[in-house]
Amino acid sequence: MSEEVRVNPEAGSVKQGIAAGTSIGAAVILVTLGIISLFQGIAAVAEDEVFVRGVEYMYKLDFTGWGWIHIVLGILMVLVGIALMAGQTWARVTAVIIAALSIIANFLWLPYYPWWSILIIALDIVVIWAVSTWKPQPDYY
Repeated sequence: MSEEVRVNPEAGSVKQGIAAGTSIGAAVILVTLGIISLFQGIAAVAEDEVFVRGVEYMYKLDFTGWGWIHIVLGILMVLVGIALMAGQTWARVTAVIIAALSIIANFLWLPYYPWWSILIIALDIVVIWAVSTWKPQPDYY
């Protein structure tokens, strides 16, 4: 009497299920962060008095320059987030790169709005974790 072992391709580990669900969440977070970054950039470009000028730092950049950086980053984040929602493979790698660039930009933005920057950095880390740990193909053993 032989027993047949069946592997259910739909069944994955709990960790992968969480990572897959979090990847969709990461795409939504990425789009939301992109929109916020876009508005933040527009505010910096349109009216320099919106942001408080703090202590001079070594990596100081004009608010208009920071505004354009945030605008471009925001547009890229929205586009990559939408592609990630659509299941594009290239969007996974690009999402990690864009989130890493966002971490760097917000680290450099720390002198102006520290708590906001820390929040955005934390959300970028969630995006990187979710996108990089999710395996779309189930493992067969």
